[in-house]
Amino acid sequence: MNFVPINPTSDIYQATPDYIHAIAIDAPHRLLFVSGTMGLDTDRRPADTIDGQLRLIWRNISTILQEAGGDIDSVVRVTSYLRDRDYMQANQDARVRALGGRVVPCTTIVAETLSEDWLVEVEIIAAL
Repeated sequence: MNFVPINPTSDIYQATPDYIHAIAIDAPHRLLFVSGTMGLDTDRRPADTIDGQLRLIWRNISTILQEAGGDIDSVVRVTSYLRDRDYMQANQDARVRALGGRVVPCTTIVAETLSEDWLVEVEIIAAL
C-alpha cells in the first residue's frame, strides 16, 4: 500500500510541521474506523493527568490496531477532542511521538467530554 501526501503549498494556508492537509492511499486492503478512545486503563480508570491519559490512549489505539492486523503506521487520520484548549500542546506532542514523527491529516476540537475525568478522546482512521 502506498501513502501519498497531498500538501499544497500555494493558494492555501500552510500546514504546520505536525500535520498535512490530506493523504491519498493506493489500494488499501481495508479501512479501520476506530471510535473515540479514552485514556482509561484496563479497569476503566482514567489517568490523573493529560500526559498519562494520552499515553494510555495511544497504547489503547495500538492494541486495537494490532487486533485488526495493523500497527501505528496504518494510521491515516486523527481527530482529538480536548476538554480544555490548554491540552493542545500535550496532545500534539503525544500524537507526533506516537506516530514516530510521521504526519497525517488531523483535527483537534475542544469539547465537553461525557465525564469530567476524561481530559481527551482520540479517534483514528487506519488503512490496513
